[in-house]
Amino acid sequence: MSQLATAKPVQGMTPRRTTLWHEIRRNWVAYAYIAPFFVLFAIFGAFPIIYSFVLSFQQWNGISAAEWIGLENYVRLFADRLFWLAMWNTVFIGIVAHIPILGGAMLLAFIINSAAIRFKHFYRSAYFLPVVTSPVAVSLVFSTLYGVRFGLINWLLTEMGFSPIDWWGGSGEWIKPAIIILFIWRWLGWNMIIYLAGLQGINPELYEVAAIDGANLRQVFVKITLPLMRPIILFTLVLSTVGAMTLFDEPYLLVGVTGGTNNAGLTIAMYLYDRGFKFAHFGYASAMAYVVSAIIVAVSVLNIRFFGRSNTEA
Repeated sequence: MSQLATAKPVQGMTPRRTTLWHEIRRNWVAYAYIAPFFVLFAIFGAFPIIYSFVLSFQQWNGISAAEWIGLENYVRLFADRLFWLAMWNTVFIGIVAHIPILGGAMLLAFIINSAAIRFKHFYRSAYFLPVVTSPVAVSLVFSTLYGVRFGLINWLLTEMGFSPIDWWGGSGEWIKPAIIILFIWRWLGWNMIIYLAGLQGINPELYEVAAIDGANLRQVFVKITLPLMRPIILFTLVLSTVGAMTLFDEPYLLVGVTGGTNNAGLTIAMYLYDRGFKFAHFGYASAMAYVVSAIIVAVSVLNIRFFGRSNTEA
């Protein structure tokens, strides 16, 4: 027994694992430095997300005690006419706006990245300037431009012999185009800078070889640039999905929280804010937030699967 007790471990045997508490005590300085992030994230990130999910199954006005109602908020949500109208407005504005945003951003980035263009820093700064401009200031400027009687756009239309546009009146058919124009102007430069960074990561020798082989500009763009830019395009598509589904600042400042005439400018983020903070239906707003989050995740997964497969096949 004494020989067994004093025997040394056989070579090759795994030593006893160090306990987690011992590791924390041994590296307490490192854990102390990273602890503030996790504490703040738990308080202001994880807890609101989890509590909002629990709240989506309850009815609560922020003052009285919450009442558990199960799936009633979700059932009510899918029968809500304004929810589907806001969803349609959001999808329509997002799709119509992002087609010229992503296409125009790619074209501008391709042009600015070419060796024939001078003053590249100036063009990059000029196109990116709307992104760093205050949304309030931008919306005030565009509200002036859209003025029915004294707006610059209507003045130009009148000078060219066209009838002025009542942007906010009538049946509200011009509210979406007004928001889309502002949205394109504001976010075109952001996507252009992302595409430009991706283009600068492409080996310039590929373009030189293509020029030697006699490829024209269209062939270079389709056969070289687009295939190599698929990961960047995927990244902007995911960001665009999130940005479109959370569109709030521009339509809110232009037409108010109700979305203007016939709720034509009402987006899903505005409707969520209206239900949650104006009418204090926090459980209903939480259910809406999780439905919107599920839609964003689903669309993003579809984009990743489609472009990932295309990239592999290429």
